[in-house]
Amino acid sequence: MDNTHKPVRRDDKVWLKTYEALGMDYDIQMPADNTSLIDMFEKSFAKYSDKTAYICMGKSLTFQEVDLYSRLVAAYLQSLGLTKGDKVAVMMPNILQLPITVIGVLRAGLTLVNVNPLYTTKELEHQLTDSDTKALFILENFAKTYQDIGRNVVEHVVITSMGDMMGALKGFIVNAVVRHVKKLVPDYKVAGSVRFKDALGEVTSSKYKRPSHVSIHDVAVLQYTGGTTGVAKGAMLTHKNLLANLMQSDTFLGSVFDDFEHSGEQPVIMTALPLYHIFSFTVCGMFGLYRGCINLLVPNPRDLDSLLKAYEAHPPAFFPAVNTLFNALANNERFAAMDHSKLTTSMGGGMAVLAPTAEKWRQITGNVITQGYGLSETSPVATANPINSAHFNGTIGIPMPATDVAILDENGDELPLGERGEIGIRGPQVMKGYWKRDDATAESMTEDGFFRTGDIGIMDDEGYVTIVDRKKDMILVSGFNVYPNEVEEVMAAHPKILECGVIGVPDDKSGEVPKIYVVKKEDSLTEEDVLSYAKKELTGYKRPRHVEFIDELPKSNVGKILRKDLRQLEEDKHGKNTKAADTSAAADSVDAGDTQA
Repeated sequence: MDNTHKPVRRDDKVWLKTYEALGMDYDIQMPADNTSLIDMFEKSFAKYSDKTAYICMGKSLTFQEVDLYSRLVAAYLQSLGLTKGDKVAVMMPNILQLPITVIGVLRAGLTLVNVNPLYTTKELEHQLTDSDTKALFILENFAKTYQDIGRNVVEHVVITSMGDMMGALKGFIVNAVVRHVKKLVPDYKVAGSVRFKDALGEVTSSKYKRPSHVSIHDVAVLQYTGGTTGVAKGAMLTHKNLLANLMQSDTFLGSVFDDFEHSGEQPVIMTALPLYHIFSFTVCGMFGLYRGCINLLVPNPRDLDSLLKAYEAHPPAFFPAVNTLFNALANNERFAAMDHSKLTTSMGGGMAVLAPTAEKWRQITGNVITQGYGLSETSPVATANPINSAHFNGTIGIPMPATDVAILDENGDELPLGERGEIGIRGPQVMKGYWKRDDATAESMTEDGFFRTGDIGIMDDEGYVTIVDRKKDMILVSGFNVYPNEVEEVMAAHPKILECGVIGVPDDKSGEVPKIYVVKKEDSLTEEDVLSYAKKELTGYKRPRHVEFIDELPKSNVGKILRKDLRQLEEDKHGKNTKAADTSAAADSVDAGDTQA
């Protein structure tokens, strides 16, 4: 952005009247500078000591046990000589070792690097080298990915097995089954590696030294983002960013958990989304600790049988998920027959929740899905709908407390209410910047501190924001803008369509036209059915001109439909460039890690 240009801003914060009408506080009181997430952990361990913190595959850990095990991890890391600013990567699915390690890294005063365990070797090598990671905790299922790098990228490697925290007998059985099914060799020859159990037994918890030098402004987490649109960058999230987002989230969600606390019942958070993703990391992992909840860990949400078994055994009060998971469950007969009386709040993130999915979910569970919005760069929650909404409104809600949202034009000036523009966010949850990428940081921020998200939205006169689409996903048909989210929502209402994805493809007359990829709910669905429905429900230029049936839509590891992969599929089949990639910093920054609801 041209730093000689002073952005034009509105004087009023129209969402404040909505806060007043709802009886909610817009202001939050941030902790002192010498505070950190460590203080939050210690308060929760003391307050909820004998209560259950985590359940995974039938094994539970209390807050007291998590306190002990995380201190052992912290003491081990300190014994390696790691000091403030050093990075420790954690590459695991939702198993008990993950939160223990994450908390241990932060309690040692170090910086956590969240790693997607399904990364390729190339992706893992980039993230470890770019972040200057010193130690890696990795599940043995994925150790070969690291081994295939062919060199020692990090100084210390700790390898764990699925059953390591499940007790001797159950752990042995789980490990034996996993190794047999996955054809794993339990002891990888990774230089400098140790087993997780050995690391926990190497140093006593009394050797742990609580770091006195960690402040609220220090970087707690490097959250890599942008991997689906370009080279991933590390968003530097400080202790302040994450603590602020917990406090902001509590303004919206706190009353639900207060009711449980007053009744003496401990609420369950359904942690089906992977904790390495910022949405689940904050809203499930950190918030569960903050409010003394039970985190019900689901290692693989695509294994619906296991997820349903966990749901039935421990009915959740709070269920954060993505549209694809809500949709899969809403169309599952076993789920429909379950008791959903404990379910108080369902929160959608990661992608737009479609109205047909939300309505079917409400019919089955009696629960209105609450949409929120955020990005890796905003820790993540930036806006949300009040949880007492009587109906699904399709918006992403109002700005979180102490947060400003502006709809910006290309120059960074704020547009009038009701006009479409790029969503800008300013608040205490906005990242410190991109690790080692001052150029990308500068390009993503306005002069007065708004992070440019690359998402297109509209704000109404009550402060509610509606997402239109990503800049790069917009389809230009004869000069008219077509937004895939809108077309997908309309077409998903067809009774024979399970899910769909829309992209733009080249057209000699119009420049581009929409193409829809459809997963059938019923085999009798035909191309003619799809096109005739589109003709009935959509104006001419918005209608898909091409239909392709597909067994499964490409999705990210959190279930977000990847239009990029649909475009690549189209290009591979037809040898045409379906849409040039948007390489702007704003667009590059959020696709892999955003949590648009």
